[in-house]
Amino acid sequence: MNQIEFFKQAQAYAVVGASADPSKFGNKVLRFYKQNTTNPIYPVNPKADSIEGIKVIKDLKDLPDPKHTSVSVITPPPVTLSVLKTAAELGIKNVWLQPGSENYEGIELAKKSGLNVIYDGPCVLVNGPGLINSK
Repeated sequence: MNQIEFFKQAQAYAVVGASADPSKFGNKVLRFYKQNTTNPIYPVNPKADSIEGIKVIKDLKDLPDPKHTSVSVITPPPVTLSVLKTAAELGIKNVWLQPGSENYEGIELAKKSGLNVIYDGPCVLVNGPGLINSK
């Protein structure tokens, strides 16, 4: 099973860096999940209460079931490092770093922690259609 196939086995999806601004990738990625899965979706944004009609959580630590949630990350690289550290601490298995969010120190830490980390090119908006399924 390839990395993306493993990612899609999640029972829920989180979007770290979700944005209320429809022109931002954090919003486009959230809408992708909203349109392509019936699984729970958790926008993660410390400053918003609701995005695209979905209740926002402030931090990955607020996920109800982190071990069964795959996480897409759309954050600046310094923030991504913190996200990856938190993901490893919570036992999250799958993280997809959207292009531009890569933090290589964090990627190495995540790999050493056993995370499936997708990075350096694939984008859920390009490589995801037809891959995200409902459970």
